[in-house]
Amino acid sequence: MRITLLSLLLLFVAATTPARAELHITRDHGGYVEEYKAKYKRVREKGERVIIDGICNSACTLVLGIVPMNKICVTPRASLGFHQAYYDKAFTFGIKVTSAEGTSDLMSYYPSTVKEWIRRNGGLTTDMKKIKNGVELWKIIDPCPEEW
Repeated sequence: MRITLLSLLLLFVAATTPARAELHITRDHGGYVEEYKAKYKRVREKGERVIIDGICNSACTLVLGIVPMNKICVTPRASLGFHQAYYDKAFTFGIKVTSAEGTSDLMSYYPSTVKEWIRRNGGLTTDMKKIKNGVELWKIIDPCPEEW
């Protein structure tokens, strides 16, 4: 078997090219804001792509303000859900107690397109406000190209 210089070069390039890293969001109902900030900061620093391919609610939506928008896309199954921040119900006897400071912090991360959508839809409340896939969502996030 004869190995040519071109074969060696192609093998070297294939071995040293990093795999395309991506975060695939399919069913994320949110959680602790600080954990999401740290997670998405790592994603941004690694230059990973984010594919929203299902539910991305609550703290999950912080991805829109931390990861560059040109690294995020949505599939036809994508939806986003927004609501006011609230304290962990374990510490409030099961009662949903909103946090004005937490809500303000969330809003500070969102790009203007998200803030505008929230404003047009009555602002953040305790109820989940959802954007399903379609024209409204595409005004905020580009649809994924077929190769993603």
